Amino acid sequence: MLEAGNGNTAERKARAEKFDIIVMDISMPDKNGLDVLKQLRTEQNKTPILMLSIHPENQYAMRVLRAGGNGYLTKDCGRAEFVTAINTILKGRKYITAELAESMISIFDDDAADKPQHAAVSDREMQVLKMIAPGKTVGEIADELSLSVATVSTYRARLKEKMNLKNNAELTTYAINNQLV
Repeated sequence: MLEAGNGNTAERKARAEKFDIIVMDISMPDKNGLDVLKQLRTEQNKTPILMLSIHPENQYAMRVLRAGGNGYLTKDCGRAEFVTAINTILKGRKYITAELAESMISIFDDDAADKPQHAAVSDREMQVLKMIAPGKTVGEIADELSLSVATVSTYRARLKEKMNLKNNAELTTYAINNQLV
């Protein structure tokens, strides 16, 4: 078993070592777990990855699965569920909770009114939203994500358009009300 204190180290170790499974946190310094997952899959790294997070399933689980992850659990899951997830993934299958399965079934429901506004935003837009909500400026977000201010401003504009919101205050209120921060 190896540990990594940040996303870049996790990515480097995943390239250098052979693992049966990788259990990775989505919120890591330097590079988040979702970005590490995407990079590893781009490099054809097939090691199964279980994403573990403090964030609720409705925020990231589908994004993790779409990016090539093998499962998603919140850190408050019980030991038995964690072991079940590991065993399921080691058998070559995906692991999802019953709650996520139910949520996935609702995707086929034609009633778009039940879907949250943030369901249509990209992973990067979600990342920017989560940084706007606690009050970070566009410049601070740009520095932290190594993007230009113009690029972050574009993401913010797309967020407002997709979510039909007018300003940062409405974005912040939405994020808080939907427990995205």
